[in-house]
Amino acid sequence: MSDVTIVIPNYNGISCLDACLRSVTEQTGVLTEILVVDNGSSDGSQEFVREHFPQVKLVCLKHNYGFCRAVNEGIARAESPYVILLNNDTEVKSDFSRRLLDAIQEDPGRFSCAAKMIQYQNRACLDNAGDFYCALGWGMARGKGKPSEHYSSAGRIFSSCAGAAIYRKDLVIKLGGFDEAHFAYLEDMDISYRAKIYGYYNWYEPKAEVFHIGSATSGSRYNRFKVLHSAGNNIYMIYKNMPFWQILLNLPFLLIGFLIKYLFFVRKGLGKDYREGLRRGMALCRDNPDRKVKFCTRHFLGYLKIQLELWKNILLLVC
Repeated sequence: MSDVTIVIPNYNGISCLDACLRSVTEQTGVLTEILVVDNGSSDGSQEFVREHFPQVKLVCLKHNYGFCRAVNEGIARAESPYVILLNNDTEVKSDFSRRLLDAIQEDPGRFSCAAKMIQYQNRACLDNAGDFYCALGWGMARGKGKPSEHYSSAGRIFSSCAGAAIYRKDLVIKLGGFDEAHFAYLEDMDISYRAKIYGYYNWYEPKAEVFHIGSATSGSRYNRFKVLHSAGNNIYMIYKNMPFWQILLNLPFLLIGFLIKYLFFVRKGLGKDYREGLRRGMALCRDNPDRKVKFCTRHFLGYLKIQLELWKNILLLVC
């Protein structure tokens, strides 16, 4: 039995697959099972994997069902108790899997552990050192664009970026998996949020290094697809994970945060897409009432810790 399963979702990513799969097939110190879950690619990705990486298990979906469906399919097929989710536009160091596995096994309270994601083209700069979320309704990639050497200390984070992170398979399944209504974006923060409600926490492990190209599927940092889904999924995530009293408590901050974001995207020429995304989020809330986390008093301490963190993380914006 493998120590860890690496799940790589792919959609028309043939240009990235060679470097990614070469690096994950050369992992040291652990027994790895590698799964590529293909979302109905039409660029020859499936044929490429079969021909050049026969040791990799290939799961072929008929259509592009999005990131969440792809990783859920991979997690369900994983034969090990730990699953690493990895973007296809990455290249990892040889001890990457071992470092993540060691980190999550260190404490049973850790739901996930995020790797140190470094920019592929400029390896002195960081891409992601874990994600934070604040009461303004803003998700933040910690350290993005800053010197990677400044983020060499392990520690707690709000959420792991599912582009390069390890999870406990049993807990992911217990929490209902990655919510496929998201399709893409914020799904990792959503499941990390749910884990925190139930008393688990997320960890940043800087010794596990991965080089990330970024936006290989969506095409750019700001575009209609990303804005539409991110805005909608943010509304949906708040609805799902915050009880009514907590939404009221944060409402002044949220209104300010959404207004600032809207003005920002108006300047980018994406204001209409942001408004459409917010409408999409409201529709997700209306259509998925059964997915809202039911408030339970025994989890009140978890909610309280999250709330204090939401307020504290506002300070990170000005520090």
